[in-house]
Amino acid sequence: MIKPYLHWNPDIDASAFIAESADVIGRVKVGIDSSIWYQSVLRGDVHDIVIGDRSNIQDHCMLHTSSNIAPCVVGNDVTVGHRVTLHSCEIQDFCLVGMGSIIMDQAILEEGCFLAAGSLVTERKVLRGGYLYAGSPAKERRELTEKEKAFLKKSASHYVEVASNHKRSG
Repeated sequence: MIKPYLHWNPDIDASAFIAESADVIGRVKVGIDSSIWYQSVLRGDVHDIVIGDRSNIQDHCMLHTSSNIAPCVVGNDVTVGHRVTLHSCEIQDFCLVGMGSIIMDQAILEEGCFLAAGSLVTERKVLRGGYLYAGSPAKERRELTEKEKAFLKKSASHYVEVASNHKRSG
């Protein structure tokens, strides 16, 4: 479902894939070649939600914000795994957020950050780019290998291709 909220209408690039069962409501912007997967909810009723280019929000994700605190911003070439909650946070370019993670208000994942599945990033926490974080609360584990850094970019481009296939399949 794509629907307005008050006077705000979602702004979705024509190249984006929005699954039929996803809910995109109100103050939401979705960039070029990005994808919002099945049963995800992006509820932009109290602040902006911005998804950059070539990013993917996988199945069962929930994106929301706190009133007048901060928007929820996902940069370019970001992979957000299944069942992730993003709340008034910032995910910079080339990040991967592992399945089932929760990222709270005003937390920032800097460019090239890898967050392991099931992690909790608490309010206002900043995770450095180029590192792997894991746990609840998330803690820095180690620097990423060159192979892992390459995977961050490959993951996002893979989902652009998969989303294109879904669009063509009807």
